[in-house]
Amino acid sequence: MASEHQSRTVDAVQTSLDIIEFLQSVESAGITEIADAVDRSKGTVHGHMATLVDNEYVVNDDGTYRLSLQYLDLAETVKGRLQIYDVVRKELDDLAEECGELAQFATEEHGKAVYIYKTEGEDAVQTASSVGNRAHLHCLSLGKAMLARMDESRVEAIVDEHGLPGFTDATITTRSELFEELEGIRERGYAFDREERIEGLRCVAAPITMNDEVMGAISISGPASRFSGPLYEDELPNLVTRSANVIEINAQFS
Repeated sequence: MASEHQSRTVDAVQTSLDIIEFLQSVESAGITEIADAVDRSKGTVHGHMATLVDNEYVVNDDGTYRLSLQYLDLAETVKGRLQIYDVVRKELDDLAEECGELAQFATEEHGKAVYIYKTEGEDAVQTASSVGNRAHLHCLSLGKAMLARMDESRVEAIVDEHGLPGFTDATITTRSELFEELEGIRERGYAFDREERIEGLRCVAAPITMNDEVMGAISISGPASRFSGPLYEDELPNLVTRSANVIEINAQFS
Protein backbone atom coordinates (compact mmCIF):
# COMPACT_ATOMS: atom_id res chain seq x y z
CA MET A 1 0.00 0.00 0.00
CA ALA A 2 1.30 3.46 -0.84
CA SER A 3 2.16 5.73 2.05
CA GLU A 4 0.00 8.78 2.73
CA HIS A 5 2.77 10.97 1.31
CA GLN A 6 3.03 8.90 -1.87
CA SER A 7 -0.76 8.76 -2.36
CA ARG A 8 -0.96 12.56 -2.31
CA THR A 9 1.70 13.19 -4.96
CA VAL A 10 0.66 14.23 -8.48
CA ASP A 11 2.44 12.52 -11.37
CA ALA A 12 2.00 15.46 -13.76
CA VAL A 13 3.58 17.87 -11.30
CA GLN A 14 6.45 15.44 -10.71
CA THR A 15 7.04 15.24 -14.47
CA SER A 16 7.25 19.03 -14.75
CA LEU A 17 9.68 19.15 -11.82
CA ASP A 18 11.81 16.41 -13.40
CA ILE A 19 11.92 18.44 -16.63
CA ILE A 20 12.92 21.63 -14.80
CA GLU A 21 15.66 19.81 -12.88
CA PHE A 22 16.98 18.27 -16.09
CA LEU A 23 17.05 21.65 -17.84
CA GLN A 24 18.94 23.01 -14.85
CA SER A 25 21.69 20.45 -15.52
CA VAL A 26 22.10 21.34 -19.22
CA GLU A 27 22.28 24.56 -21.18
CA SER A 28 19.35 23.62 -23.42
CA ALA A 29 17.71 20.53 -24.89
CA GLY A 30 15.18 19.36 -27.47
CA ILE A 31 12.03 17.35 -26.88
CA THR A 32 13.62 13.96 -27.62
CA GLU A 33 16.53 14.57 -25.23
CA ILE A 34 14.18 15.77 -22.49
CA ALA A 35 11.81 12.82 -22.99
CA ASP A 36 14.70 10.37 -22.71
CA ALA A 37 16.03 12.08 -19.59
CA VAL A 38 12.71 12.04 -17.69
CA ASP A 39 11.53 8.72 -19.13
CA ARG A 40 8.31 10.08 -20.62
CA SER A 41 6.84 9.99 -24.12
CA LYS A 42 7.57 12.87 -26.46
CA GLY A 43 3.85 13.64 -26.58
CA THR A 44 3.68 13.97 -22.81
CA VAL A 45 6.78 16.17 -22.74
CA HIS A 46 5.36 18.38 -25.52
CA GLY A 47 2.33 19.12 -23.32
CA HIS A 48 4.45 19.97 -20.30
CA MET A 49 6.78 22.17 -22.32
CA ALA A 50 3.86 24.10 -23.83
CA THR A 51 2.53 24.79 -20.32
CA LEU A 52 5.93 25.84 -18.99
CA VAL A 53 6.52 28.12 -21.98
CA ASP A 54 3.04 29.72 -21.71
CA ASN A 55 3.75 30.48 -18.04
CA GLU A 56 7.23 31.83 -18.91
CA TYR A 57 9.19 29.30 -16.88
CA VAL A 58 10.87 27.90 -20.01
CA VAL A 59 11.98 29.56 -23.26
CA ASN A 60 11.49 27.86 -26.63
CA ASP A 61 14.30 28.77 -29.05
CA ASP A 62 13.15 27.15 -32.30
CA GLY A 63 12.48 23.78 -30.68
CA THR A 64 15.31 23.94 -28.17
CA TYR A 65 14.25 24.63 -24.59
CA ARG A 66 16.03 26.35 -21.71
CA LEU A 67 15.06 27.71 -18.30
CA SER A 68 13.84 31.31 -18.30
CA LEU A 69 14.93 34.24 -16.16
CA GLN A 70 11.72 33.79 -14.18
CA TYR A 71 13.74 31.78 -11.68
CA LEU A 72 15.84 34.84 -10.85
CA ASP A 73 12.70 36.59 -9.66
CA LEU A 74 11.71 33.57 -7.59
CA ALA A 75 15.18 33.32 -6.07
CA GLU A 76 15.25 36.99 -5.10
CA THR A 77 11.81 36.64 -3.51
CA VAL A 78 12.93 33.67 -1.43
CA LYS A 79 16.14 35.43 -0.35
CA GLY A 80 14.16 38.53 0.57
CA ARG A 81 12.01 36.46 2.91
CA LEU A 82 15.06 35.22 4.81
CA GLN A 83 14.88 37.44 7.83
CA ILE A 84 18.64 37.81 8.26
CA TYR A 85 19.88 37.82 4.64
CA ASP A 86 20.94 41.47 4.41
CA VAL A 87 22.65 41.33 7.80
CA VAL A 88 24.49 38.14 6.83
CA ARG A 89 25.63 39.53 3.50
CA LYS A 90 27.19 42.64 5.03
CA GLU A 91 28.96 40.78 7.82
CA LEU A 92 30.27 38.03 5.52
CA ASP A 93 31.65 40.59 3.08
CA ASP A 94 33.56 42.17 5.97
CA LEU A 95 34.70 38.76 7.24
CA ALA A 96 35.99 37.65 3.83
CA GLU A 97 37.87 40.91 3.38
CA GLU A 98 39.44 40.61 6.84
CA CYS A 99 40.61 37.00 6.58
CA GLY A 100 41.15 36.93 2.81
CA GLU A 101 39.35 33.59 2.47
CA LEU A 102 36.02 32.23 1.21
CA ALA A 103 33.09 32.99 3.52
CA GLN A 104 29.70 31.29 3.14
CA PHE A 105 26.23 31.19 4.67
CA ALA A 106 23.90 28.22 4.50
CA THR A 107 20.63 27.22 6.06
CA GLU A 108 18.91 23.85 6.48
CA GLU A 109 15.96 22.77 4.39
CA HIS A 110 14.56 19.26 3.95
CA GLY A 111 17.47 17.91 5.99
CA LYS A 112 20.23 19.32 3.81
CA ALA A 113 22.41 22.41 3.81
CA VAL A 114 21.42 25.00 1.20
CA TYR A 115 24.03 27.60 0.28
CA ILE A 116 22.50 31.08 0.36
CA TYR A 117 25.45 33.45 0.08
CA LYS A 118 29.17 33.24 -0.61
CA THR A 119 31.82 35.92 -0.87
CA GLU A 120 35.55 35.79 -1.54
CA GLY A 121 38.57 37.46 0.00
CA GLU A 122 41.69 38.10 -2.05
CA ASP A 123 43.23 34.68 -1.26
CA ALA A 124 40.02 32.64 -1.53
CA VAL A 125 40.07 29.25 -3.21
CA GLN A 126 37.36 28.16 -5.62
CA THR A 127 35.03 25.41 -4.42
CA ALA A 128 32.27 23.39 -6.04
CA SER A 129 29.60 25.00 -3.88
CA SER A 130 27.44 27.75 -5.35
CA VAL A 131 24.35 29.61 -4.21
CA GLY A 132 21.37 27.26 -4.26
CA ASN A 133 23.44 24.07 -4.04
CA ARG A 134 22.34 21.46 -1.50
CA ALA A 135 24.68 19.18 0.42
CA HIS A 136 24.63 16.63 3.24
CA LEU A 137 24.94 18.20 6.66
CA HIS A 138 27.19 15.67 8.38
CA CYS A 139 30.26 16.33 6.22
CA LEU A 140 30.26 20.15 6.34
CA SER A 141 31.31 22.49 9.13
CA LEU A 142 28.21 24.52 8.25
CA GLY A 143 26.01 21.45 8.50
CA LYS A 144 27.48 20.15 11.73
CA ALA A 145 27.21 23.60 13.31
CA MET A 146 23.48 23.55 12.56
CA LEU A 147 22.98 19.94 13.63
CA ALA A 148 24.62 20.69 16.97
CA ARG A 149 21.86 23.19 17.77
CA MET A 150 18.99 20.88 16.80
CA ASP A 151 17.04 18.49 19.01
CA GLU A 152 18.41 14.95 18.97
CA SER A 153 15.15 13.67 17.46
CA ARG A 154 15.55 16.07 14.52
CA VAL A 155 19.12 14.92 13.95
CA GLU A 156 18.00 11.30 14.05
CA ALA A 157 15.26 12.01 11.51
CA ILE A 158 17.74 13.68 9.15
CA VAL A 159 20.14 10.73 9.39
CA ASP A 160 17.26 8.31 8.83
CA GLU A 161 16.30 10.15 5.64
CA HIS A 162 19.69 11.00 4.14
CA GLY A 163 22.12 8.59 5.77
CA LEU A 164 25.78 9.30 6.48
CA PRO A 165 27.52 8.69 3.15
CA GLY A 166 31.30 8.87 3.03
CA PHE A 167 32.99 11.37 0.73
CA THR A 168 36.60 11.14 1.94
CA ASP A 169 38.48 9.00 4.44
CA ALA A 170 37.77 11.70 7.05
CA THR A 171 33.98 11.74 6.68
CA ILE A 172 31.91 10.79 9.73
CA THR A 173 29.85 7.76 8.74
CA THR A 174 28.41 6.40 12.02
CA ARG A 175 25.80 7.83 14.37
CA SER A 176 28.01 7.38 17.42
CA GLU A 177 30.80 9.41 15.81
CA LEU A 178 28.35 12.08 14.70
CA PHE A 179 26.73 12.56 18.10
CA GLU A 180 30.13 12.66 19.79
CA GLU A 181 31.20 15.33 17.30
CA LEU A 182 28.05 17.37 17.86
CA GLU A 183 28.59 17.32 21.61
CA GLY A 184 32.06 18.81 21.12
CA ILE A 185 30.66 21.49 18.83
CA ARG A 186 28.07 22.49 21.41
CA GLU A 187 30.79 22.81 24.05
CA ARG A 188 33.14 24.99 22.02
CA GLY A 189 30.56 26.86 19.88
CA TYR A 190 32.01 26.14 16.44
CA ALA A 191 32.53 23.25 14.03
CA PHE A 192 35.40 22.04 11.87
CA ASP A 193 35.41 20.33 8.50
CA ARG A 194 38.75 18.53 8.39
CA GLU A 195 38.66 17.55 4.71
CA GLU A 196 35.45 15.61 5.31
CA ARG A 197 33.69 16.67 2.11
CA ILE A 198 36.60 17.49 -0.22
CA GLU A 199 40.20 16.37 0.21
CA GLY A 200 42.47 19.35 0.70
CA LEU A 201 39.69 21.71 1.81
CA ARG A 202 39.14 22.67 5.44
CA CYS A 203 36.47 24.87 6.98
CA VAL A 204 35.35 26.28 10.30
CA ALA A 205 31.76 27.34 10.99
CA ALA A 206 29.52 28.82 13.67
CA PRO A 207 25.71 28.56 13.94
CA ILE A 208 23.30 31.48 13.71
CA THR A 209 20.35 31.26 16.11
CA MET A 210 17.44 33.54 16.96
CA ASN A 211 15.06 32.81 19.82
CA ASP A 212 16.54 29.31 20.08
CA GLU A 213 15.77 28.66 16.40
CA VAL A 214 18.60 27.62 14.07
CA MET A 215 18.61 30.16 11.24
CA GLY A 216 21.72 28.79 9.54
CA ALA A 217 25.49 28.88 9.88
CA ILE A 218 28.45 30.81 8.49
CA SER A 219 31.85 29.40 7.57
CA ILE A 220 35.36 30.24 6.41
CA SER A 221 36.94 27.80 3.95
CA GLY A 222 40.46 27.36 2.63
CA PRO A 223 43.19 24.91 1.64
CA ALA A 224 44.57 22.50 4.22
CA SER A 225 48.03 23.86 3.47
CA ARG A 226 47.01 27.20 4.99
CA PHE A 227 44.33 26.04 7.42
CA SER A 228 46.48 24.47 10.10
CA GLY A 229 48.03 25.21 13.49
CA PRO A 230 46.93 28.23 15.54
CA LEU A 231 45.32 29.92 12.52
CA TYR A 232 42.91 27.04 12.00
CA GLU A 233 42.47 25.97 15.61
CA ASP A 234 42.13 29.41 17.24
CA GLU A 235 42.22 32.50 15.02
CA LEU A 236 39.63 31.50 12.41
CA PRO A 237 37.21 30.08 15.02
CA ASN A 238 37.44 33.40 16.87
CA LEU A 239 36.67 35.31 13.68
CA VAL A 240 33.72 33.15 12.64
CA THR A 241 32.12 33.06 16.11
CA ARG A 242 32.54 36.83 16.42
CA SER A 243 30.79 37.34 13.07
CA ALA A 244 28.00 34.94 14.05
CA ASN A 245 27.45 36.95 17.21
CA VAL A 246 27.37 40.22 15.26
CA ILE A 247 24.77 38.77 12.89
CA GLU A 248 22.60 37.52 15.76
CA ILE A 249 22.68 40.92 17.48
CA ASN A 250 22.07 43.00 14.35
CA ALA A 251 19.32 40.68 13.09
CA GLN A 252 17.23 41.60 16.11
CA PHE A 253 16.99 45.16 14.79
CA SER A 254 16.68 44.44 11.07
